[in-house]
Amino acid sequence: MIIKYRRFILYSFGVLSIIAIFFLTQLRFTFDFEQFFPQGDEDLEFFREFTAEFETDDNFLLVGVSNSPSVFDTSFLQKFHQLSLDLKGLPYVTSVQSLTTMRYPIKTPFGLSSIPILHPQDPSKLESDKKRILSDDRFVHNLINEKGDALVAIVKTKDRLSVFESQDLIDSLNILLSKSNVQEYHMLGRAYFQESIIRIQQKEVMISSVISILLVSLMLFLIFRRIKGVLIALTSISISLLLFMGLMGALGRPLSIMSALYPVLMLIVGTSDVVHIMSKYVDELNKGNEKIKAITITIKQIGLATLLTSITTAIGFATLLTSRLEPVRDFGLNSAIGVMIAFITTLLITTALLSYFDKEEIMDLKNKSSATWDKLIKKTYEYTLNRPTTIIITFSVCIILCLIGISKVTTNYTVENNLPRGAKITNDFLYFEEEFSGFRPLEFAITAKGGHKADEYQIVREINKLEDKLISTKVINSILSQATLYKSVSRMNMGNTVEGYVFPESEAEFNKAKVIIDKMSEAETTILISKDRQKTRISSKIADIGADKIKVLGTELDSWVNVNIDTSLISVKRTGTGLIIDKNSVYVTESLIKGLGLALIIISFVMALLLRRWKMLVLAFIPNILPVLFAGALLGYFNVELEAGISIVFAVIFGIAVDDTIHFLSKYKLCRMQQLTVEQSIEMTFKETGKAIFFTTIILFCGFLVMLFSASPPTQTVGALISVTLIAALLSDVLLLPVLMRKWLKD
Repeated sequence: MIIKYRRFILYSFGVLSIIAIFFLTQLRFTFDFEQFFPQGDEDLEFFREFTAEFETDDNFLLVGVSNSPSVFDTSFLQKFHQLSLDLKGLPYVTSVQSLTTMRYPIKTPFGLSSIPILHPQDPSKLESDKKRILSDDRFVHNLINEKGDALVAIVKTKDRLSVFESQDLIDSLNILLSKSNVQEYHMLGRAYFQESIIRIQQKEVMISSVISILLVSLMLFLIFRRIKGVLIALTSISISLLLFMGLMGALGRPLSIMSALYPVLMLIVGTSDVVHIMSKYVDELNKGNEKIKAITITIKQIGLATLLTSITTAIGFATLLTSRLEPVRDFGLNSAIGVMIAFITTLLITTALLSYFDKEEIMDLKNKSSATWDKLIKKTYEYTLNRPTTIIITFSVCIILCLIGISKVTTNYTVENNLPRGAKITNDFLYFEEEFSGFRPLEFAITAKGGHKADEYQIVREINKLEDKLISTKVINSILSQATLYKSVSRMNMGNTVEGYVFPESEAEFNKAKVIIDKMSEAETTILISKDRQKTRISSKIADIGADKIKVLGTELDSWVNVNIDTSLISVKRTGTGLIIDKNSVYVTESLIKGLGLALIIISFVMALLLRRWKMLVLAFIPNILPVLFAGALLGYFNVELEAGISIVFAVIFGIAVDDTIHFLSKYKLCRMQQLTVEQSIEMTFKETGKAIFFTTIILFCGFLVMLFSASPPTQTVGALISVTLIAALLSDVLLLPVLMRKWLKD
């Protein structure tokens, strides 16, 4: 049938490829912090209500400018001041705050007035400005660094900038900075993250595609040693990748931060299918079968096994739909679709193309390396026959070591460890972490109780206690609250001295300060208190110390609040973008176990339809438990944090590792149906399937190592983990599985 309709098949895929090329232009990339919010979490719902009443906590863009040895230089300050003014004209910017644009409030006989914090036009005052500013905790780590050689302009933007708005803003900012003559600058914020990560995604998809194709070409040439054989395989694999990417564009499914994995995944999964199909086809030709019969047998035997392996691999990916994270769910669904596209494309195109060529044109049958592989497979078979006890003991010890390693796994996720290595965005992130108060927002929602208002003396006094506690942690900085405003007014009343920065000692002093605060611009006060005056906030930033450590600190703060804060007056709840994203560490293990359990159930059902015997079903899973345990142990021994991006490893490993087991047991079952004994069936399976299993594992190993070229640490970790773990899966299939089969399966 394939030979009869081969031209139609090839023409059809040619037309589909042209259509796919058109839809490639519709491909979109996306990155948004909200994507990493765990859906269904109660704290997320609270955070959404909180931002609806106040504002989002990531609507800022930090622009830091350094000047050695000091920023207190007339020429530099004038340039920075002009830059601060120009920043207000950028698209989507609502306000800009910097030391050169701020003024101190002062009391005069005629009422409130203000004076500049800095005097760029008067060099004689800069030394006194320096001493005053560097002794003011409101400015140090917030608008100026501790050494006094860098300033920051805090640019506030509209809430929830889209990808296109972020790109527009950053492009405009880069043009402005290039014209401003500042020598060293850094930036950080929502818009910058979106623009930078998407640009890196686009670059990595191209790089991973090119490297994967080159690597697959090399591996295929080493296997077939014939250009025509390599071209047949590459044509099938490349078209499957093209159709997948075109389908993503046609369906309008944007590519997320994990998109660099798609080219690697499609190419190596497609290569695995092609190698099995072509190897079986050549074997049938070697037996003296005609092309039609050889293709028919190949489709019946390898086609069915490849269909089942594709289904099990797709199921492994589809279990990621149990995750609470949108990028992980999208990756799982897209990958499952991609695996099935790869199966259909490679099966039809490969068999159609093979029918045009003789076996000598497809594979070098006289290649010496083929004999070497045959010897290796024979020795492996003999080893399983002669050393079953050694194999059982070795694998048992490995399982114990794996369980010990798994006990060491941590979920202490940090932003730094997930940023692209060597990228400007990473260097900028570290710059603000080291020199200023960092990036991770931490909000405290304060609700007045007992009929009180959030701006009353008793309420703000309790807020001040909490603010002092936060300062004492040394990792929470850039704190802003109502208490901050009252301490600033006290400092003004004390001649702007450091000693004057204290909370009012009495309600009378508080009420005097309140009159002044009420006269401030509405923009300065509405960000701290709700319209009904029942809620207020403490806005701050916390150092990137890790999700687990932040969780411990949060628990300590909650305990401190219960003991030291009058909870009959206020309720305190931690919230913020950073805290919500960190909650993924709570759900990652839950999603992992749920996903693997679901995969186990569904794949068991699929394999039960193939194997039809419960003993063989159990045999199919025992060798594939070890690779999953091995991957978990590597995380523990190498101190790699288990987070959402890394958790996909287990679904990928389980889905792919089962493939070789299915090929092995499928061939064994066919041999038994031909009335061969158990031992004869195992030996024949090694001879006819062993080489393809070794080849596909090597291809998969090298293919996933391509991810090491990625700039993203999670992607590198995923690639390394899968590659190494697939070797463990191979050893389980060719060593442990035959031993178990001899013990459990009888003639």
